[in-house]
Amino acid sequence: EAQLVESGGGLVQAGGSLRLSCTSSGFSFDDYGIGWFRQVPGKEREGVSCISSSDGSTDYADSVKGRFTISRDIASDTVFLQMNSLKPEDTAVYYCAALWGRSHLSIATMTPYDFNRYDFWGRGTQVTVSS
Repeated sequence: EAQLVESGGGLVQAGGSLRLSCTSSGFSFDDYGIGWFRQVPGKEREGVSCISSSDGSTDYADSVKGRFTISRDIASDTVFLQMNSLKPEDTAVYYCAALWGRSHLSIATMTPYDFNRYDFWGRGTQVTVSS
């Protein structure tokens, strides 16, 4: 069964760092763009960062630019989200999702209207940043 699994979440103090991982099983990331999303209870899920399968180009939400870095390890079918200088407002459940195709991904294509375009979603990992 094809699925995505997130890991690396946890509790960290403001200013700290975490590295999230998104690993696939049952399929290869070669032809999939990967997006990281996050959701706070009572709020809409929002796009955080993405990486395109075609050229590895990346994009970030304004709220995380300069603090988060997305990267991928093709050999292990893993995408990472390095999160530095964490703030309490980064507290959320973080999800990764895979979108088949070689098209260019951007934050602009990670709106709620785009969610059903993604082929696979993970179950999420909780990130809690204390003040």
